[in-house]
Amino acid sequence: MPNRRCTAFSTEQSFEIASCKVEKVGVSARKAAVPNGVMESCCSLESAQETPRFRLDNAMCFGAVNQDFSDIYARVRPDCEALMAQYPDRRSALLPMIHRFAAEEGYTSADAMRACSEMLNLTPATVESTVSFYTLFFRKPVGKYMLQVCRNLSCQLAGAEDVMAYFREQLGIGHLETTEDGLFSYEEVECLAACDRAPCMQVNLEFVYDLTPKMIDDMLVAMRGGAYAVAPLPQTARPERTWMIDQDDQISRGGKSPGGQGVSDPNNAGGIGDSSGIIMLDRILAQPQRFAGRTRERLLSESSAFTDGGPR
Repeated sequence: MPNRRCTAFSTEQSFEIASCKVEKVGVSARKAAVPNGVMESCCSLESAQETPRFRLDNAMCFGAVNQDFSDIYARVRPDCEALMAQYPDRRSALLPMIHRFAAEEGYTSADAMRACSEMLNLTPATVESTVSFYTLFFRKPVGKYMLQVCRNLSCQLAGAEDVMAYFREQLGIGHLETTEDGLFSYEEVECLAACDRAPCMQVNLEFVYDLTPKMIDDMLVAMRGGAYAVAPLPQTARPERTWMIDQDDQISRGGKSPGGQGVSDPNNAGGIGDSSGIIMLDRILAQPQRFAGRTRERLLSESSAFTDGGPR
């Protein structure tokens, strides 16, 4: 079957994309009106043997990609290609690529994650699961100055509690919050490995040592006046009150994702309605062709360990 690709994109007029379908993979792109020239539904279908993937090239073909990100993508892509060329496995370039997009946007946007998934031939879920693992990748916009004060033992013994209280008072916000003007985001973090200069903090990842209230006052004045030594982060979108993701906040408070609800063991592999955790494993073993092209996880490539009585 020949390749087919929807590549319509315009910033001036609306489009309607006719339904396209590949029977063997059962994927279709239904007719979708595209308001204001922003593509809401578009697909790239390679062959019937391959898993369809969203494409960035030409069309930026995945939900609500704006012209600003198109410009960012054009600037960042050459650097990403250079990064990928450094590794035998292109996937190893994921973290520096995410950093490169964040250096342009000030945070890790959904568009940036989808762009990385396309360039590295990874699923969007794989990229997002990697980004969500690291607390220094912000998935929502943050302030131009990220203020991270150490709250660990050595700093606590040196007065960090008073320092944190003073920051909260002067900024009018709390832990994991951003000021209304979008200038400051504030976080109380674990050990920054500068115990000999406690209490300490980082401003946009640059260290500040031996904190005192006067230092904090001078710092905030300089930042507000645009004269601080550390450059502000880029800001391509207005921050909300917090950059925490709802699901992350629920999990941090002991909540479980949908797959871990309604089962006897929330850590099993089966999810809702599967108390044994066997359903997903059975699907993988019975239909390996459905999964082989979608992931390279070790479990799938070593499934014989389960079928041949190997270690469990």
